[in-house]
Amino acid sequence: MLSSRFIRLLIFGWSLMALILTFLGKGGSGRSTCAIATAKKLSAQGQRVLLVTEDAGPGFGLLLGHGVTSTPTSLGNNLWCIQLQFTQLLEQNWEQLKKLEAEYLRDPFFKAVYGQELSLLPGMDQALTLNSLREYDASGDYDVIVHDGPGNQASLRMWGMPAGIDWYFRRFKQVFQASQFSQAVMPFVQPLAGAVLSGGRSLSGDLFNQPEVQQSTGLVGQGIAAVKDPMRVRAYLVSGGNDVDIATARYLWSAAQQIEMTVAGVLLNRSPEPGQDFEPLPVHVLPAPTDNWQPLMDALPDYVAMPSVPGPVEIDLATQTVRLFFPSFDKKQIQLTQYGPEVTIEAGDQRRNLTLPKAFQGRSVTGAKFQAGYLILSFG
Repeated sequence: MLSSRFIRLLIFGWSLMALILTFLGKGGSGRSTCAIATAKKLSAQGQRVLLVTEDAGPGFGLLLGHGVTSTPTSLGNNLWCIQLQFTQLLEQNWEQLKKLEAEYLRDPFFKAVYGQELSLLPGMDQALTLNSLREYDASGDYDVIVHDGPGNQASLRMWGMPAGIDWYFRRFKQVFQASQFSQAVMPFVQPLAGAVLSGGRSLSGDLFNQPEVQQSTGLVGQGIAAVKDPMRVRAYLVSGGNDVDIATARYLWSAAQQIEMTVAGVLLNRSPEPGQDFEPLPVHVLPAPTDNWQPLMDALPDYVAMPSVPGPVEIDLATQTVRLFFPSFDKKQIQLTQYGPEVTIEAGDQRRNLTLPKAFQGRSVTGAKFQAGYLILSFG
């Protein structure tokens, strides 16, 4: 079988150690400014901070007041910054893939394709960003990674990638193993795979249950757990005071619940309003930006503390219910289906397969209602 390192390169599993902070909001709402101020604040508190931007243009460097490159550049005072260059990342990852292929396949078929001739396809930038964050976290060089990304649905699809990969693997594995085709071809596939892969090592039993595959699925599970853990990955909404900024931030707030990412607060720019649109999230009203970063840094949240906000999912075994928090959606925007063994929830422009506790697995939803921002599912 392919080694776990080879599969990990393809599916971008990781085990996070640092706290990763990211920002969601409409373009022009001040996300990059908040990211820079956050990095400055945490580094001044003694945290080793890596500020990562996906902005390939010159604007971020001008805003930061310092040149940024495709390798971590020290800005002093425990702060480093890097500007992701996706064509370069694609070349680097392709060469790693070819080395692993040559190590584990007797006749590599990617050897005649070079990273310098590859072009970026839609979605590759998200996968490359996620892998870069994993690698910089795994280095152990940083306590906090501040991510300045597009802050929209593309960012949420990136963070939801491990859960999506996990579902595809589990679902298609189940369908394949139950099919007559699988039963017919597996006696021929196993010796063939042993001859081509892993230096001719013989394979026995279920191909999906080989140690390499099990380790790789474990890595994906670690990525899923990291996104769900607010002390490892956490988002903040950034909004101006106008209706469009507020509506966009509220939409992204609910959309983040679909991947079970914690939204820990709101950074409100250019608005004297306290932000009732975001209750019960804590709202931090920010001063107008100036050449002095300190007032903005002082107005930011305490990022080290555990956030006290509603969780995306609440499971109550006693009442046999699952509560999902969708603060800005109404029942017309949510569709519930149960075609397969899991419950599928479509909200906004995202589809999610809900992982159920063992007590609910294989059982049908007997009731669903929308109340005070929660979708409440009953499994009677």
